This record gives sequence, C-alpha cells and structure tokens, in this order.
Amino acid sequence: MKKILISDSVNQKSIEILKSAGYSVTYKTDYSRDELLSIIPDFNALVVRSATKVDADLISRMKSMEIIGRAGAGVDNIDINAATQKGILVMNTPGGNTISTAEHTMAMMLALCRNITQANRSILDGKWDRKKFSGTELRGKTLAILGLGKIGKEVAKRAKAFGMNLIGYDPLLSEDVASELGVKLLKLEDVWSLADIITVHVPLNSETKNLINKEVIKKCKDGVKIINCARGGIVNESDLLESLNNEKVSGAALDVYETEPPDFSNPLLKNPKVICTPHLGASTEEAQELVAIQIAEQMIDYFSTGKISGAVNLSAFTEELPEDIKMFFNMSEKLGIFSAQLLNERLKKIIIELSGENLHKFSKELSLAFAKGFLSKKMTEGVNYVNTPIILKELKISIDEKLSSEDSTFRNLITVEMNAADSVKTISGTVFGKSELRIVKIDDYLVEVKPEGNLLVYKNIDKPGMLASVGKILAEKNINIAGLSLGRITQGKDALTIISTDDLITENELKNIKALGGIKEISFVQV
Repeated sequence: MKKILISDSVNQKSIEILKSAGYSVTYKTDYSRDELLSIIPDFNALVVRSATKVDADLISRMKSMEIIGRAGAGVDNIDINAATQKGILVMNTPGGNTISTAEHTMAMMLALCRNITQANRSILDGKWDRKKFSGTELRGKTLAILGLGKIGKEVAKRAKAFGMNLIGYDPLLSEDVASELGVKLLKLEDVWSLADIITVHVPLNSETKNLINKEVIKKCKDGVKIINCARGGIVNESDLLESLNNEKVSGAALDVYETEPPDFSNPLLKNPKVICTPHLGASTEEAQELVAIQIAEQMIDYFSTGKISGAVNLSAFTEELPEDIKMFFNMSEKLGIFSAQLLNERLKKIIIELSGENLHKFSKELSLAFAKGFLSKKMTEGVNYVNTPIILKELKISIDEKLSSEDSTFRNLITVEMNAADSVKTISGTVFGKSELRIVKIDDYLVEVKPEGNLLVYKNIDKPGMLASVGKILAEKNINIAGLSLGRITQGKDALTIISTDDLITENELKNIKALGGIKEISFVQV
C-alpha cells in the first residue's frame, strides 16, 4: 500500500479521494523540521502547498518517495533539481487558481477605486465622511493588463463587462487572440502613458523584477492606480511608496510582497492609499477544493496506470529516451529558457533545425523541450510537458521543424530561429562529450557558453577597453566573474559578450553598464 504524507493544509476532498483509492494517508500540518526529516523516509508521496520547504536536505532523506505534489501552481518551495537527481517526480496543478485570482484582482480594483477599505475603517472609527471617500467608476477607464496568460485573460473578460477600455502587453499573445478578448496589444513602452489602472500578471524573473519602478512610474499618467496580485518584486515597493507620497500614484492594491510575510513596519503597508491583503489570490474554497482534487487524481493516475499529468521536472518525461538524447533534450530546454530572456518582442513563429541524424527521430520531443523552457519564463501559470502544446495552440504560436545533415562544425546541433514582430533571433546549442551543454552560436556570433547560472549578455562596439569598463562596474559591486565568452564577426564592428557571474546583477548595475558608450542590447539571463 502506498503511503502518502500531506504536510500542509489542503481541502478535505484530497484526503477522501486518496483514501478511497486505497492509499494510506497521513495528514498533519504541524510537524517540526526534525520530525519531518525523521519520518519522511517512510513515505511514497508528499503533498504540500507553500509552507513546507522541500529542500535538498529533506529530499536527501527520502528513501521511498516517488512523487512530490504541489496543490497549486508555484513550486518555489521545492528543490526541483534535487528531486530530479533523486528520480522523484514533481507535479503541480496549474490553472486551479485562475478564476479566484482574477476575481481577487477585480475585487482589489473596485475597492481601490471606491475607497472601500478606507471608508470602512472610517465608519468603524465612528465617522460619517461621504465626501472624503468619493471614488471613481471603472466604466470608461483604461486598464493596462501586463501579462495575458490564463489569469490576465480572465481579468480582461471581467473588466470588459465593466465597460473598461483594455490595453495590454504580452510578448507571446497573438493580436488575433488579443482582439477576441477586446484588448489592444501594445509595446511595453507605449502602455504607461495611456493607463488609468495597471494590473500585473507576469511571472517573476530577471526580466520582470522591478518591472514597475520609479522611471516607469514617471512615464505614467498622474494619478495612476497600480495592482499586483501576481508576484512580489514585480512592483518596486520603495519606488511605489515614493510615488504615492508625491501623488504621482493615487492608489495601490497589493496581494503579494517582496518578502512574505512582509515587514509590518514598512510604511508602504500603513499608507492610507494602499490596500493590502495577505496573498489571498488563490484563497477561495472553490480554488482550494479544485487543486486538492487535481493533485489527488494526478497521483492516483500515476500510481495506478503510470499516466503523468502536471509534471514539472525533466526525469519523468525523459525516462524512455536514450541517454545521449536526454542531454540534447536538456540542452533544448535550456535554449528555451535562455532565449525567452533575450526576446522581448511578440513571438510569431519558431523554427527548430536539428542537424545530425541522431536527433531527427526525436524532433517532437526536442521541440517540446524548447517550447516548455521558453514558455516557463514567459507565463505566470505552471508550464509542463503536458500542457505546453495546449498553451502554444492557445497563443497561436507555431513551431516548424527542419531536419538537416550534420553541421560542418558539429555532429549534432540544435538551432532555434525565433521570428518576432520586428526581428529574428537565432541560437544554437550542442553537447560536448557525454554531458557538457554548450550554447555555440547567437545570431552570427560564435561563442562557447555553459547555459547555467547568471549570465550577462550584451552587444558592444568592438573597441579596446569595453570589457575593462564593464568589469570595473561589476568589481565595484563585488560581483565576481566566473566565465567569459566573446564573439565578433568583423574587427571594429559589433561584438557579443557573455559574462558568467557568481552573483545576481541588479537593474542598477545593468543601467550603469548600458550607460557606457558603445553598449547595445543588454540582458541579464538566469538559466
């Protein structure tokens, strides 16, 4: 009999379904860390939400574990690499909180525009001040939706019903799909000056961290309102507070924070123009019941038939692939993760060229791996090998596969061409030996880059002193350079530089580097 541990609070339906299927279920949410480490070797499956930290230490104690299931989308609290190395399948339940988060966003928007919480607080203080809390209607206001994945789309549908004008930014969504939603797609820089209200529904990564900051807010309308029910850190909290104080921003609604729980002494939380909730986006009875049922059914499917749903780690999907192809599968996914952080325009089409006959019969798997890696950096909802084809179809992104003979330099090579609205970018990768993954070409520049860790990527004018100037900025911030690759086509023209660092590079450092004469197209990439 399979033994399943549920160590976080989940809806009772999950327990009932698992027990009715004949499994032994232990449901206890107050284990100490030492107790959890002690008992975990006995279990075949673990169900968590966000409270239990499934780190490498806990995973190392797992002797019989087959599945770690997350009743929800985010898997930030699970060490995916450690689980994969241990051969443990990690599952999540993407999409279960879509409606609840969209509705919470609308609730925040309405409360913000009608001063609901402030007026309620005033009544509780025994005051009757109708004039002070006069609000604004949603009708006729321009709502900017940043990120039109599942949640963003549901927000658009509801906002449309309120008679709002909808504009949006999403690097993946096609104009046809946006038009069906009633959303006018714009470039990000064109959004700020038009929006009365901005709501964010993008994932948190190196591209979107501090997406809304002091410089962006300066470009916005006076009195703009900002809502974040996505991830803490997308809106810079200190910049938001400053903009509230100088009245550039008239109000903000936050469900997520840079650190959770937040520092309750933070003046942002006490600002009378701010509405705060404790990460309630997915906290509805319906959403919690749905994800609880989903994770239970996914586990039963796997244990009874071997069917895999919602898998987020590599080992489960590639179990049947030959060992050499597994490494190219991994390389293809890394290319997707890397490419997504370089491409900020709307993607129209992907062409994947596989050079070398060894790769040809696995073209579908390799294409899927790239798409999964790419989408994982662009979507708020969970992306896995099962739902990737569905997401591509919804976004109307096509992938063409091209099979060719061996490349003149590399026996086996994956080359990805991404066609965006106004540009084309190509990236090639291969595997050296049995396991050394390398990016070997970006556009026309020959490079040799390990697709891992922190990578600073920029084009620069090929002239003396450029690398030294960048290195000086990094050194001043105590950022250590771990590796370097340089590529150029013609002396004195543009060159491509990729620097691997031991530490994160902040927006401020990127801004300082970009300010150097001759720096172009700078990106910070995490793989």
